[in-house]
Amino acid sequence: MGLRATALTGDPAARPPDRGTEPGTREPPGDPAGAVDGARFRSVLGRFATGVVAITAIEPGTGRPAGLAANSFTSVSLDPPLVAFCVAHTSSTWPRLRDAGRLCVNILGEPQLEVSKRLATRGGDKFAGIDWTESPGGGPLIEGALAWIECTIDQEHTAGDHVIVVARVHALDTHEDTPPLLFYRGSYGGLRP
Repeated sequence: MGLRATALTGDPAARPPDRGTEPGTREPPGDPAGAVDGARFRSVLGRFATGVVAITAIEPGTGRPAGLAANSFTSVSLDPPLVAFCVAHTSSTWPRLRDAGRLCVNILGEPQLEVSKRLATRGGDKFAGIDWTESPGGGPLIEGALAWIECTIDQEHTAGDHVIVVARVHALDTHEDTPPLLFYRGSYGGLRP
């Protein structure tokens, strides 16, 4: 009981010692100045397997579908229902998607590797050869997607060389039941049973 009481009051004697200053401990590996090599950063974080999504919309003024592939997608909040994804500042597609208002996030399945590669390229008609139908809100729902999520932009936050987009979910559903498309260590793959 005494330890709990002193810990709650903030008594420094009750706290465990700081591991970084404890005698005989090593500093964690890395550059003490805080600089991180970009290739090393990509290599280490590439060991975190992610799913792949296609963020799509109907481009205003043209009526044509537009989209990009992303592997930085996550749920954020249940109440209100929010999701988030990251887009590079250099993306030429993101401004067109942003202006569309309503977006459709397509969670891609393993058989959709070519869809992801096509949407990750720059320029040209990215939707050539991609079959899609309209989601309830009119966005491009890519055939074969595991699930779809319709959303609108709630917030955008600049973060380094990317923008973090937080989007409010308006409708969602499952679509197909195949293994997910995964991205790991710079390559595409899938789950193996």
